[in-house]
Amino acid sequence: MKNVTIYTDGACSGNPGLGGWGAVLMYNGHTKEISGYCKDTTNNRMELFAVIQALRQLNQPCQLKIYSDSAYVCNAFLDGWITSWQKNNWKTASKQPVKNEDLWKSLLIELEKHDYQFVKVKGHADNEFNNRCDQLATTAIKEHSNN
Repeated sequence: MKNVTIYTDGACSGNPGLGGWGAVLMYNGHTKEISGYCKDTTNNRMELFAVIQALRQLNQPCQLKIYSDSAYVCNAFLDGWITSWQKNNWKTASKQPVKNEDLWKSLLIELEKHDYQFVKVKGHADNEFNNRCDQLATTAIKEHSNN
């Protein structure tokens, strides 16, 4: 199984507002950067969408390390929220509907074929690849907000 490292980030200009996402995928000395834009969204949706889009680049099962500065994304897996949400029919501990259920379900489908680990990194710090993802996401917003 190939070992792939993925960094992701999402951004929003206004929340909700114009959104962007970016991802950097690394395998065996090769790097691939992807990014995109959404007209009306939230920061959390862009954080999730970045991971989903990165996973969609993979054409076979892989061993993944997924780095994100999003506590929302990482803690869902690291703290077991996602398992609880599924057991509780997509309700939170306070019995409220899970926000962004559509994207969480899409993410789970993409993760099914992989072995994965989420790693929380500090945002806007000294992590080169997290900073690059932030730049990709914010550039996507800037490029499309001028249209």
